[in-house]
Amino acid sequence: MSTTKKTDTDTQVLVIGAGPTGLLLAGDLATAGIDVTLVERRPHGLANMTRAFGVHARTLEQLDARDLADELLDTGTTLTRAQLFGRLDLDLTRLPSRFNHMLVTPQYEVERLLERRAVAAGVTFRYGTELRGLRQDTDTVTAELTDEDGTPLILTAGHLVGTDGVRSTVRTALGLPFPGGSVIRSIVLADVRLAEEPAESFTVRGSGDTFAFLAPFGDGWFRVMGWSRTRQVADSEPVDLDEVREITHSAFGTDFGMHDPRWISRFHSDERQVPAYRVGRVLLAGDAAHVHSPAGGQGMNTGLQDAANLSWKLTAVLRGEAPDPEALLDSYQSERHPVGAMVLRSSGAVVRLAMAHTPLTRAARSLAARFLDAVRPASARAMGMISGIGIAYAPPAGSSRPAGRRAPDVRLREGRLYELLRAGEFVLIAPEGEPPALPGTAPVSPKHLIRATWTDPSRRTAVLVRPDGYVQWTSR
Repeated sequence: MSTTKKTDTDTQVLVIGAGPTGLLLAGDLATAGIDVTLVERRPHGLANMTRAFGVHARTLEQLDARDLADELLDTGTTLTRAQLFGRLDLDLTRLPSRFNHMLVTPQYEVERLLERRAVAAGVTFRYGTELRGLRQDTDTVTAELTDEDGTPLILTAGHLVGTDGVRSTVRTALGLPFPGGSVIRSIVLADVRLAEEPAESFTVRGSGDTFAFLAPFGDGWFRVMGWSRTRQVADSEPVDLDEVREITHSAFGTDFGMHDPRWISRFHSDERQVPAYRVGRVLLAGDAAHVHSPAGGQGMNTGLQDAANLSWKLTAVLRGEAPDPEALLDSYQSERHPVGAMVLRSSGAVVRLAMAHTPLTRAARSLAARFLDAVRPASARAMGMISGIGIAYAPPAGSSRPAGRRAPDVRLREGRLYELLRAGEFVLIAPEGEPPALPGTAPVSPKHLIRATWTDPSRRTAVLVRPDGYVQWTSR
């Protein structure tokens, strides 16, 4: 199937779901000149009080490459240390990044900035519109929708991306399984005020039958998450502040005088991953492709990384710059599916340790925490995986390391690398003089290539950096 054949469509790319993943993807594509329509079943302006609250270092780097990171930092508070189980103290200042911390800010702040960027780039929004079904042929995808007053609507696109969450209509329409199961039930969440602030900014504690964590938003509000083995009920069961207080007190020995909740909820957490992120012209990203426990705060971050990986590949295909369009789109699956599986494993391990209640499992938790705290390379690797800084892909065919690894934000004669990446193009860093010839497999044309120069004239290496900030190719 050719992915570059010209055809008459209503839009080049149709994105279903206007959460963070869909907003970043649509904004990237529109910035690159791609015609994008973004469909969201919620009415515009409906408050989104969601579970996500942490933005990790690698995501902040991606937002920096879109000139959004510094503004987002003003909406929350940065945490440089995290304490787990009263023993493991993770020092985030050791992360090799300009953003050597975690930002605590509500998901709606991330969505606000990404929506503003997408609007400015020319994305067509259809709020209050719901997908009912889809079909695809060799050239197009046809989406069957209903608009906000229930009127049927048909849109055709060259490609469709489902970023419509854990109950994805796109995934269901494709007939894809979503294997896995529930890892933890009856988690309570609340945003509260505290009369007494905890000694540690971000901390997780477990007492055997309960666990809880606290994190500050920086504006006087705190996010509290708690679980009790003795209170396993359906998500529909009501939850009040007394229940949150009781769980917190059991885990910490105090409820910190919490009061004035602005939001309380109960939910369960699944571990699931779809086997295929791509079926022909339809792709999945974010929670539509993978869902896991909230431990580590990696859900929204993983979805945003999915979008950053996919957007430049779709752009290259639609511009006709990909030497092998099918292979390039397939690389989205080969790069991001293993990352989703890794997040399932790591977040699942953390939540199971938090739930430990037998003497043996609690001893194992203590031993694991002591090991990570004492062995610096092990804790650095753990922080690299959770923050996203340490995530790497396999080198492209015909290349070797550091290809596939994250490119650090080096200072160049033309400015910081991630400032140059704000154009959404490949960046070729090379010594002064005639730049080296790029390999024929590189999915980039000279007109969409930014040339940059090392500040150190003794550096003779040439490095081609992808729009998502990963190394594509190096040469001497």
